[in-house]
Amino acid sequence: MKNILVHLIVLHFAFVAISQDKKKSFTLSGNSVTLTYESSNCEIEVLTSAVADGIDVATITLKGNKKFIPGRIFVKWSAPATNIAGYWSSQAFLDKTITPDWGPAKVTSMLAREAPVMTLYGYDDLNRQTFAVSEALNTVVTSTSVKEENGVVYNEIQLFSEPHKEILEYTIKLYLDTRAVHFSQALKDVSRWWEGFDMYKPAPVPEAANLPVYSTWYSYHQNVGSNAILKECRQAKGMGYETVIVDDGWQTMDSKRGYAFTGDWQPERIPEMKQLVKEVHDIGMKFMLWYAVPFVGENSSAYTQMQGKFLDYWEGQGTYVLDPRYPEVREFIINTYVRAIKEWDLDGFKLDFIGRFRANKNTVLTAENGRDYASVNLATDKLMTDLMTALRQIKPDVLIEFRQPYTGPLMRKYGNMLRASDCPNAAMVNRVETTDLRLVSGNTSVHADMLMWHYDDPVETAALQFLNVLYSVPQISVRLADIPKDHHKMIEFYTDYWLNNRDVLLQGEFYAESPLMNYPLIRAKNNRKMITTVFSERVVDIDTTLGLDIDVVNAKSTQKIIIDNRGEAREYQCFVFDCMGNTLRKEQVKLNNGISVFEVPPSGLIQLVAL
Repeated sequence: MKNILVHLIVLHFAFVAISQDKKKSFTLSGNSVTLTYESSNCEIEVLTSAVADGIDVATITLKGNKKFIPGRIFVKWSAPATNIAGYWSSQAFLDKTITPDWGPAKVTSMLAREAPVMTLYGYDDLNRQTFAVSEALNTVVTSTSVKEENGVVYNEIQLFSEPHKEILEYTIKLYLDTRAVHFSQALKDVSRWWEGFDMYKPAPVPEAANLPVYSTWYSYHQNVGSNAILKECRQAKGMGYETVIVDDGWQTMDSKRGYAFTGDWQPERIPEMKQLVKEVHDIGMKFMLWYAVPFVGENSSAYTQMQGKFLDYWEGQGTYVLDPRYPEVREFIINTYVRAIKEWDLDGFKLDFIGRFRANKNTVLTAENGRDYASVNLATDKLMTDLMTALRQIKPDVLIEFRQPYTGPLMRKYGNMLRASDCPNAAMVNRVETTDLRLVSGNTSVHADMLMWHYDDPVETAALQFLNVLYSVPQISVRLADIPKDHHKMIEFYTDYWLNNRDVLLQGEFYAESPLMNYPLIRAKNNRKMITTVFSERVVDIDTTLGLDIDVVNAKSTQKIIIDNRGEAREYQCFVFDCMGNTLRKEQVKLNNGISVFEVPPSGLIQLVAL
């Protein structure tokens, strides 16, 4: 009898919860959308508008007579899974295949984690549905899946899935694009849409952000010192590298890879920091320092100073995570960077682990007991906005780097360099990560993860590390005096090539083919040249009527490059280079309409200069 009573009570509460749900229906880009919300202390208004042919936006507004804690909101719609090959999200990584409804593909986004957008694309790479929201500050859960029984795709956007502070009003915009355009174009248009919001206005990008970088991380890890840095800078500068990032290790003599001694940010390992920066400047390079923004290690002096003002403790790393809702925490963090840039004349910062600023199940979301913000995300935005303002008052062209996954719309407001996540020696992963970043980062500079490889690698294999990131800013992290001479020549050749063509590679029209196959062909073009890189056996389509010079980079182990000319016959001066820049072929060729086959060495390059 007791068990029956318990079940009846459970069923009763379930019925109450369901009965309190409210629903609204509306049509967006021809799709019937249902909005379900749990809050009983607010009203919801939905207004739809067409912003372009095939693109609609729904403005969803919550209003209460008094402050209320918002309950979960679910926005759902479905569509036949006709010609839907896969999905794209900033979190999809190497598996962009559509998934069943019992295991939907999800992305959880917020201020410092991922981006609130998904694209469903066909086998022809054309957009089927791209959906995004204007909410890049608070947590949004976006998902898509296909139902086995009926072949229908179900899309969902969930808001307020985590505890939220009290509010009086809230507005979010839902963007839905059903145009039959290339998936990359649909994503670029979402990025432009975000840029239209004042809160997401991207930071200016100084020239130095788009120039090659030398990093100490993979080459030295925490065992970095002044002599090694200067030695690398002298060689890197001569090869075209204009900035050095001195990574973790400069601030402590501890080399255990943890963060227990991080938080005081005193240059224990490099006490002559000001002199080192001057000597690097004398070489002609800019100088950036790595910082883990939220961390106060348990063995730091700052731990005592900041005690009681933490969000979390990172088990195994020996560090606490600061709570930016305390004004003295924000002041401490900002003063750390202002003091460093003033005292040492730094040119920028690699700001790491921003994603650790987040509420957890134990976080009390109220502005009390010394906290002037209830929301961790709002406080983080306040911290980062004030920090950038302070730094740019000192150096307007200050360089700020963030890395995946904290690379969403808001991060473009603070930083001007977005870097692929750590993927040492994984050339293909670096390609996918930088390409994914390029698709939604607008003109913010996209950087590769640092390039490294085993020094016994054949030069053609080592070159693949570079060729997989041609369409981003290269960062290298090998010991330049220790690599073989042919590796050195390869870096010189392809860095020089990259510098001479960065107007195409970075600012040109960007095209990435077949996300399901991890982008086996990538292309960029402007009004003077088209550069295509092939990573597998692909036919390179060209149109000679455009009158462009044509480069094809052979980023694979076989030698055949197949070009399909869809235009008229045309004469070109043809150059074939190996990966060290040696000219293997120089002659005049005629590209007829149709197929032409060329022999190009692995990791080599063919250039066709229009006559």
